[in-house]
Amino acid sequence: MRASEGGPGQFGNPPGGGRHWLEFRIVFEGAGLFHGEVTNAGLRCPETVKWICCQLGAREHYAIPRALFRLGSLERLLIDAWVPPSSFLARMCRGGSKLGERFHSELRDVRVNAFNSSLILFEMLARARGLRGWAKIVARNSWFQRKVVSALTSLAAGAPAKAADFRLQTSDSPVLLSYSYTALDPFRYAKAHGWKTLLVQIDPGPEEEAIVAEETARVPDLAAGWQPAPPEYWASWREECKLADRVVVNSEWSREGLIRGGIPGEKLSVIPLAYEAPEITGQESDLAGERSYPKRFTAARPMRVLFLGQINLRKGIARLLAAARILRDEPVEFWMVGPMQIANASAIGDAGRVKWFGPATREQAAQYYRNADVFILPTLSDGFAITQLEAQAYGLPVIASKFCGTAVESGVDGIILEEPTAACIAAAVRDCIADTDRLQKLAAASRVRDRFTIEALAYRLQGLGTTL
Repeated sequence: MRASEGGPGQFGNPPGGGRHWLEFRIVFEGAGLFHGEVTNAGLRCPETVKWICCQLGAREHYAIPRALFRLGSLERLLIDAWVPPSSFLARMCRGGSKLGERFHSELRDVRVNAFNSSLILFEMLARARGLRGWAKIVARNSWFQRKVVSALTSLAAGAPAKAADFRLQTSDSPVLLSYSYTALDPFRYAKAHGWKTLLVQIDPGPEEEAIVAEETARVPDLAAGWQPAPPEYWASWREECKLADRVVVNSEWSREGLIRGGIPGEKLSVIPLAYEAPEITGQESDLAGERSYPKRFTAARPMRVLFLGQINLRKGIARLLAAARILRDEPVEFWMVGPMQIANASAIGDAGRVKWFGPATREQAAQYYRNADVFILPTLSDGFAITQLEAQAYGLPVIASKFCGTAVESGVDGIILEEPTAACIAAAVRDCIADTDRLQKLAAASRVRDRFTIEALAYRLQGLGTTL
C-alpha cells in the first residue's frame, strides 16, 4: 500500500498553512486527539491503529477510507463496487452512469475487495423479482454483509502467501469499521477473531423514522407510499450497536436521537463529516472564484435557490414547496436536483418557479452549485447532510435547518432556520432577495472550515481508535 504524499503514515502540507496548522494542532492536542509529532514534512503518527473498512456505496466520497489511508492506517477496503477508470466496466459505464463514478484516485493503491460482478447480478435478479422499497434495501444490506464475511474468510484461508499476509495485517487486533445497517455479520466475524469494532451511524435511527411518519401523516398526498422499516431492520441494528465497541455519529442531533432511541450515551462519539474540494485531489475546478450578484433580482434575473439531494419528506420538501407558493410573486426560482421520492410533485407550487432537474452526476452537481445563488436545506432530520459542505466549497450561502450537522454560522456564511416551516423558509429567502449586498457578504465568507477537512477526520478517528 502506498501512502499519500509525504510517505506512509505522514501528511504532506498542512491544511490552511502554518498558522492554521498550529491552531489545528492546539485544538486536537487539547482534545486528546493528537498522537504524533510534527516534522518539516508533516505529521507522523507513532500510535498507528490498523483499520479495515466496509462500505456499501460511495458515502461522503470515501472520506473515511481516504482519511485512514493518509495516516497509513488503512489495511483494506471492502466495498460493493470499485471501478478504476482503466477497467472494462468503466468503459461500459461511460455516459453518465453513477456506477462509473465508483472510484477515487487517492485510493488507487489501497488493498480493495470489490464485488462488482455480484452487485450487477444482485441488481438484475432484484429487478427480475420485482424487489423494491424496504424489501430491496434489506436484501441488498444482507447481500453485502455476506460478501464481506466471505471475503474475509477467503483471505484468511486462501493461498499460503496471501493468507500469511492477511494474518500479518490483522495480527494486532485491527478495528473493523462498518456503516449502520450493514454491520451485523461483519461485526460477528470481527468479534469471533478478537478485533475491535466501530459502527458509523448514518442517521438518528428510529427517532428519525418517527419524524418522517409524523410528516407523512401531515401531508399524505405527497407521501408516495412511504412505509416504515420492518421490525427486523431495527432489531438487526440494535444488535449492531451492542456488538460495536463504539458508535460514531456525525452530529449532536444524531447523538440526541440515538440516546432517545435507547443507545447509551457513553457509547457514542460525535465526529462530523469531512469534505475536500475536488481541486485538492487533482480535478479541475473553479471553486475559488468570487460570486457575483446583481444589484437586485428581477423576473428576468431571479434569485436561484438550489436544493440538491433526495427529494422526499424527510428533507423538508413539503415545507419548501409551500414556501415557494408563498413567494410566487417574488423574483425567485427553486432548482430541485435529485431523485424524486414524493408524489404529485408537478401539481405543487407555481410550475414556473419550481424547476425539476432529476438526479445528477457529480459533474452535473458541480454545475448546479456554480450557477445557483443560494443553497437550501430545510431538512427535518439528517445525520449531518454533506451537501452543506459541498455548497460551502463552492462559496454558496446556505440556508439550513438545525436538525442536522452544524456547518453554518448564522449571519456569517448563511442562515439557520428557527424551524423548517414554510413561513420561516419564505422569510429567509425573502431576506436574501431584498439585500444582495448582504448575500454577497455571506457568499464571501462561505467556505469549508478546517474542522471539516479530511485531516480533521483522520485525527479524530485515530484518536478514537487508540481508546478502543
